Amino acid sequence: MEYTSGATSWQKVLRRAAAGLLPRRPRQRRPGWSIGVPLIAAAAGLLFTTSATTADGTALREDRRPQLNQLIEDRREQVAASERRAATLRGEVEQRTNTLAGSDTPIKSQQNRAQGSLQAAGFTALAGPGVTVELNDAPQLDQTQSDASNDDLVVHQSDVQAVVNALWAGGAEAMSIMNVRVLTTSAVRCVGNTLLLHGRVYSPPFKIVAIGDPAALQQALASSEGVRLFKDAVDDYQLGYKETTSSTVRVPAFEDSTALRSATVPK
Repeated sequence: MEYTSGATSWQKVLRRAAAGLLPRRPRQRRPGWSIGVPLIAAAAGLLFTTSATTADGTALREDRRPQLNQLIEDRREQVAASERRAATLRGEVEQRTNTLAGSDTPIKSQQNRAQGSLQAAGFTALAGPGVTVELNDAPQLDQTQSDASNDDLVVHQSDVQAVVNALWAGGAEAMSIMNVRVLTTSAVRCVGNTLLLHGRVYSPPFKIVAIGDPAALQQALASSEGVRLFKDAVDDYQLGYKETTSSTVRVPAFEDSTALRSATVPK
């Protein structure tokens, strides 16, 4: 048995050696593969060339936020320059109007009529007793309740509008937001957690000052459902709400454009 097993093993070795001496059959190549390799290489080269041309020496995944911040800053400077030019032109118009009023009776009459409406229109600075309200965002998320979302931790447009509407309803004679005079036609808008007012952007805390009877203004704030909801959020998410009264608060004169694009006569 051992001899037979050994012979069989030798036979297998000899067969392997003989098979190794024979020429191997060439592998049959698929016709599609020989054509596909150059096409794939050409497509890859085209993609690399397109990427290099598009990048133009820069990174395609480069963070563009610094460019956006610079764009915003440039627009702010342009707005500020336009406001300065507008103020200069208004001053020239007023100066020439005063000059003509000295010799033209109808112009003098209309000028006196306009002067009598300046305070009611908000074009004069005022001071008197009133209320100051400050709204602020909450601390960071990890310092508050774990179930709070980012929207729960910031002051929204509806919150600012609730305070402003409550103060108007409480008999406010004049009002300012972030030391900017606002009128009943002023629009309060929020972009993210910033306030957009008369084309300028402000960051929290948002300070609202109103001239009027402090007791009546505080009562109006306490009766406002929107203000109450914000105070509930103050307790839940540590948002900032500060309400103070003073015997003398000041609001500046309105200095922006008074042009109206549309108006509706109430029925």
